[in-house]
Amino acid sequence: MTQEAQEPVSLLVEGDWVLTQNDDRQIFSPGAVAIRGAEIAAVGPPAELKRRYEPARTLSYPQGLILPGLINAHTHAAMSLFRGLADDLPLEEWLNNYIFPAERCLTGEYVYWGTKLSVAEMLLSGATTFCDMYLFADAVAQAAAETGIRAVVGEVLYDFPSPNYGLPEAGLRFSENLCQTWQGHPLVQVAIQPHAVYTCSPDLLQKCQALADKYNTRLIIHLSETSTEVADCQTRYGATPVAHLHRLGLLTSRLVADHAVVLTEADMELLAASGAGVAHCPESNMKLASGVAPVAELLRRGVPVGLGTDGCASNNNLDLFQEMDTAAKLQKVRHLDPTLLPATAALDLATRGGARVLGLEREIGALAPGRCADLVVVDLDQPHLTPLYDPYSQLVYAASGADVQTVVVHGQVLVQDRVLLSFDLEETLARARDLASGIRARIPHAKPRCYAARNQPG
Repeated sequence: MTQEAQEPVSLLVEGDWVLTQNDDRQIFSPGAVAIRGAEIAAVGPPAELKRRYEPARTLSYPQGLILPGLINAHTHAAMSLFRGLADDLPLEEWLNNYIFPAERCLTGEYVYWGTKLSVAEMLLSGATTFCDMYLFADAVAQAAAETGIRAVVGEVLYDFPSPNYGLPEAGLRFSENLCQTWQGHPLVQVAIQPHAVYTCSPDLLQKCQALADKYNTRLIIHLSETSTEVADCQTRYGATPVAHLHRLGLLTSRLVADHAVVLTEADMELLAASGAGVAHCPESNMKLASGVAPVAELLRRGVPVGLGTDGCASNNNLDLFQEMDTAAKLQKVRHLDPTLLPATAALDLATRGGARVLGLEREIGALAPGRCADLVVVDLDQPHLTPLYDPYSQLVYAASGADVQTVVVHGQVLVQDRVLLSFDLEETLARARDLASGIRARIPHAKPRCYAARNQPG
């Protein structure tokens, strides 16, 4: 009997577990993923894949759990340079008195290195895709492309002058040039990203929608993040922020609403009817005391929901494992129901959900033949991950980004055995420290603050 010829593949990754997150939620234990170039060729038991394929390279993790790369659906990556700059403040004060003034000092160089710093943190903690809204988005795109991570980027647009492009009309031209420059890139996509209803006029919002329509891309906006935002919008426009966008024609299946914390029943129905997605950022919303987004209610209505960290100035890390844990527990305590948002649903937010929100559900978010080869290996050989009864529970409630061992994006091994391979981490850390010194010198607020005795226990 003639032995069947093996197909060549570039990489085989095998482990103790594979959580595919495919439509059937298949689990293989043990399991393996065969990769051909930038795509997944097959997922299944190691013996079967070794019989079918001849890999040029094999990575074997006897105590490893393989899962799809995590998707950070909302970031301001370069704000890693503002980590700890202005903590323990309300959103409006934090934004207007600290962050906006600090951002007036920014240049493309700051954003480039701040983004690389965040990419290092994200890759080392298992995020293989991020969706970024920030200034100097061309520098964000460049940093993403150079480091090998997958990214959706966009220039934040306001009614007032930006330190990057100047007047709002120039921002629209900048965004269009960005779309044209990165069109067809395998890793970097561009979205149109007005900041919020309170910083963008109806005219600017509609021009942003027209540009998103022209390039068939996502329109991404902070929406209904705080009760103050909602009240101000109702006073100014006679509608909630969600209803305001609906009136303007912006509530479509390509809209991504970042935060969506303060929603009425009517708001949730509008979101569900439109097909718009939500990027849920639980830890940022907690830290800024914005509230708890009604994620369980949104999911029940069929609204696509992904998981984001927001920026490091309001979180203060980019660890999506922590974010999954927080997201699950917040819904349970909000409704006093321990069955809400179980571990399986929390993992969906960081994988399948994020892919759907970003319009990338045919490319990422699951391990399946033909999908992009984006995966993460978690090291289970740890005291806090032993014993293992349920891999989903272990990932969501016990694991952290520090347990990530290896990361593959688009078929390329970017992290192996906790070592970042795709760019120089030491150089990035050194440049970030230098740039932080400049921020500290320019921003009087960037100094340790003394807290009154009345704020201390005892």
